[in-house]
Amino acid sequence: MEKTYSPQNIEQQCYQQWEASGYFKASGQGEPYCILLPPPNVTGSLHMGHGFQQTIMDALTRYHRMKGDNTLWQCGTDHAGIATQMVVERQLNAKGLTRHDLGRETFVEKIWDWKAESGGTITQQMRRLGTSPDWDREVFTMDDDLSEAVNEVFVRLHEEGLIYRGKRLVNWDPVLLTAVSDLEVLNEEEDGFMWHIRYPLADGSGSLVVATTRPETMLGDTAVAVHPDDPRYQTLIGKSIKLPLTGRLIPIISDDYVDPKFGTGCVKITPAHDFNDYEMGKRHSLEVINILTDDAKINNLAPEQYQGLDRFVARKQIVADLETAGVLVKIEPHKLKVPRGDRSAAVIEPYLTDQWYVAVEELAKPAIDAVKSGEIKFVPENWDKTYYQWMNNIQDWCISRQLWWGHRIPAWYDSNGQVFVGRTEAEVRAKHNIAADVALRQDEDVLDTWFSSALWPFATMGWPKQTPELNTFVPSAVLVTGFDIIFFWVARMIMMTKKFTGKIPFKEIYITGLIRDENGDKMSKSKGNVIDPIDLIDGISLEALVAKRTSGMMQPKLAEKITKLTQASYPEGFAAYGTDALRFTFAAMASTSRDINFDVKRVEGYRNFCNKLWNASRFVLMNAEDQDNGLHAAQSGDELELSLADRWIWARLQLTLKEFETALVDYRFDIAAQVVYEFTWNQFCDWYLELTKPILNSEHSTTAQKRGTRHTLVNVLENLLRILHPFMPFITEEIWQRVAPLCKVLSTEQQHSIMMQTFPQQDANLLDRQVLDDIEWMKSFVLGIRNIRGEMDIAPSKPLSVLLRNASPKDWQRLQTTKAFLGSIARLDGITLLEPDESAPASATALVGEMEILIPMAGLINKEAELARIARALDKLQKDFDRTQGKLANEKFVSNAPADVIEKEQAKLADFSMQIGKLQEQKVTIEAL
Repeated sequence: MEKTYSPQNIEQQCYQQWEASGYFKASGQGEPYCILLPPPNVTGSLHMGHGFQQTIMDALTRYHRMKGDNTLWQCGTDHAGIATQMVVERQLNAKGLTRHDLGRETFVEKIWDWKAESGGTITQQMRRLGTSPDWDREVFTMDDDLSEAVNEVFVRLHEEGLIYRGKRLVNWDPVLLTAVSDLEVLNEEEDGFMWHIRYPLADGSGSLVVATTRPETMLGDTAVAVHPDDPRYQTLIGKSIKLPLTGRLIPIISDDYVDPKFGTGCVKITPAHDFNDYEMGKRHSLEVINILTDDAKINNLAPEQYQGLDRFVARKQIVADLETAGVLVKIEPHKLKVPRGDRSAAVIEPYLTDQWYVAVEELAKPAIDAVKSGEIKFVPENWDKTYYQWMNNIQDWCISRQLWWGHRIPAWYDSNGQVFVGRTEAEVRAKHNIAADVALRQDEDVLDTWFSSALWPFATMGWPKQTPELNTFVPSAVLVTGFDIIFFWVARMIMMTKKFTGKIPFKEIYITGLIRDENGDKMSKSKGNVIDPIDLIDGISLEALVAKRTSGMMQPKLAEKITKLTQASYPEGFAAYGTDALRFTFAAMASTSRDINFDVKRVEGYRNFCNKLWNASRFVLMNAEDQDNGLHAAQSGDELELSLADRWIWARLQLTLKEFETALVDYRFDIAAQVVYEFTWNQFCDWYLELTKPILNSEHSTTAQKRGTRHTLVNVLENLLRILHPFMPFITEEIWQRVAPLCKVLSTEQQHSIMMQTFPQQDANLLDRQVLDDIEWMKSFVLGIRNIRGEMDIAPSKPLSVLLRNASPKDWQRLQTTKAFLGSIARLDGITLLEPDESAPASATALVGEMEILIPMAGLINKEAELARIARALDKLQKDFDRTQGKLANEKFVSNAPADVIEKEQAKLADFSMQIGKLQEQKVTIEAL
């Protein structure tokens, strides 16, 4: 093996070999185990959330593949209607063209061209992350097979009356000119105003004051509402108001929805431009007046002076006219949640349009029952409450979008506007006896992207055809996804899969946390805290990182801000940590928390872990290659004699394996990562490798003993590599290729890759509790010696004589058992047992249970020099202690400092106190010499 671990030299070549060899395919044998990849947008690129979730999915896939399950990771991408159309439209705009210049057919062809050339970015990045889906089964939501499934579902639901067309209020993007889903609307707090307007009573007897954040919508008011129990307005209920600027008469109504304590207790009702008002309008049979065009200009239903004005221009004019009319009471600054389109950044309008809807109440009940019965399980379980809350209050689903890219709605209209739904125009004509010379026009709208995504669990398996995959992999084992799309995707997949297959789509839903930056802030470009996983894998300089983050920014001030933030946070850019270090970081962070703070320092730490594993493997190979490792001992009759250390590491491996698999079953990847990390670094590398040296390097060791230790070295390492492989595929493959031939004969069927091996199995016969206890006792003994060396500044190489007091018969037995190891790794040249009443010279001490370890200091240290060193250290620590104590005694500091700062200062004070105490103990010991 190379002396230095260099991930860039092994990862891509290794992955190409895996993919070319067909290792990612389902085996066709064993219990079915399937994971569905949440389809990333075809326009997308890998971000931290993708990297996090895909690492989890790949770890599960690799683990179950090694367990012998018939494992399929079904992958694919989503056509991402709005996002993809915008990409190509921007390209056209740069040439001075619009999609209307090309026409629908040519424009859609342009999108397909773009998809062929640039639409595979994220799948290539997934390969860099080491993911192992079956790429031969990769699907795209606009593929012919999936389009057939989409049309089939639409037609069947329409035939059952569960899809209908109606005029209702939707989220409308006035820039993109389409309805959008709630998920595509960002509600962020912004500074605005509250305008208080006096609405005069029609009979001239008085007026009511209403407050609004959107005064332009008053042109569409059709009522003013008060609470039925509000004593201030009871006598006014049923009277009419003369709407300012229009002169229209509108009623005063009462409704429990009104909050008497908010504002004046009077609410203007605009059913065509507010979702709550729309529902209230239905309850009271109010007129619905839409006063906007689809591009958010005032239409011809408003007074003539405002017609054609942009909504925000009209707002200024209306406010000025209200003031002139003397009915503007006051204007107050007001913070409010402003809905903006996540693609266009335009303010979204509630807008009344004709759209296609799915009536979901009938579909929701079986989906609710599937979770209630335990047929589908959320992990963590508390997410089922979020699911029920939405499902029990579910509204009909708007599925049409006013775009050109997507699944075009399979509906046709004749010249009278009559609508016919069918799989094709030919089917429509045949079914309804429409002659070929009668013109039919297909609906211009396309389906919401979430509609096709809702069919993902069964459409990807060949439905509506009855395929073997449909029978085998539905339901899948687990869905790994974020809590933010429980409503938009998870619930709809359950509804649609139950409806069209009679099965659940997946047995478990593992909800991951949201990756935030190290300070707990959401990652966003405007905050300058977005991290590209590929940058952590390959490394990137500060200059390149700044250029990447500010590329394409139109606002110089924002680019300057991002530059400063990047320079402050990552002054050296990112080192090349490699894929395995990043993947292990993701696994170690995968706790049950809703928010997960990502710290680059953890990636650096797990890069060191990779180095540790690499160097330990080099040690094993240097001692085992071209040696007798007992590979053929069973056939040759050669004896394998396992030392206490050999038997101990085998026993520790069994415990590790059990804890690791238990954690994976519970989706506690953080615990699994910690378990295997602790075994690798502390037990195998730090302890076991040291314990092999007295046997391998001693001329007194027998051939059987050396063979037994080499056999244990290579076999435990080989098992460890297989345990680590689901989290760290590349480094484990590279090392395994060198280690495996030393400890096993590989069959042709195993295809010489670690990912095709079986996962290690626990062996109860190797779990020797007595050996575990004996080695733990020995480790405590050694650590006691090492602590004394460190505290007394005694060189690690200096042999020590040890005295023991209060040693029990069990201690004596363990001492005899481990004496050879103790003498070597603790550097002891003698161990003497003291009688109970026997005095000892001035010594440094440590405890192992009740037994006391004493190391006489005479002759080991320079008394005067050591006392001088301790005096200097005590002086510095005392100054640090006094300064920190003074800070905490300062009332001004304590009252103003954040709680976490005070906690840190208190922890520092406690640490200084502990260190002072230890040094004073050492001083007493040395002074007694």
